[in-house]
Amino acid sequence: MIDHAHDLRSVREATDRLLTAAAKLDNAALAEESHLPGWTRGHILAHLARNADALVNVFEGRPMYESGAAREADIERDFGRPLLEQLEDVRNSAARWEDVAGRPQDWTRVVELRNGVTDVAARVPFRRLIEVELHHVDLNIGYELDDLPDEFAEREIAFLADRWSGRPDVPPVTLWLGHDGTGLTWHTGGTEGTPVTLGGTRDELLGWLAGRGDQGAHLTLIEGGHLPELPPL
Repeated sequence: MIDHAHDLRSVREATDRLLTAAAKLDNAALAEESHLPGWTRGHILAHLARNADALVNVFEGRPMYESGAAREADIERDFGRPLLEQLEDVRNSAARWEDVAGRPQDWTRVVELRNGVTDVAARVPFRRLIEVELHHVDLNIGYELDDLPDEFAEREIAFLADRWSGRPDVPPVTLWLGHDGTGLTWHTGGTEGTPVTLGGTRDELLGWLAGRGDQGAHLTLIEGGHLPELPPL
């Protein structure tokens, strides 16, 4: 069951954690590489701010972004700003999103996101939580996949497993929480190819699904020929 009120609280807490950690940086550190190829830490903070504003657009019935090119241009425009300006932008944009999301509304309605993707409004706070938590990891400032709250990690594993379900370019995959194949399970992939069963910790499973961390290098191959390669997110 989706609990949008719980997720909105989680977004607020995760944003506070990120801002507290990022405030320990300086302008030089902001210009250094993040965990995302081609992006500095400044790119990530700029993206987080513009994503919050984009979700305001979604909830107010406008296109999430004017266009893909405009989305990228906004990030390129904003990534080189001084740290204090970046932090203020992330904080203020998060407050705008929280204000809009906190209004009485029909949480069962369907909203449109990027690239024609639709979802019920109640699930959008969790999508914002994904942005904040994973990009906190991407900042490369000491917050890693194994620092993510267990509840979030398990929900994100389920979210990404669903994303890759039915893909003809991904074989049938069973994911076990734990290397011995005795914990929680998730299923993903399509129906073609040799079935694969993988076991690992939350951060290892999430790293493989999200293309982060060691990207599955330490997963246990319980069944199947090899670790499948996932398409980019």
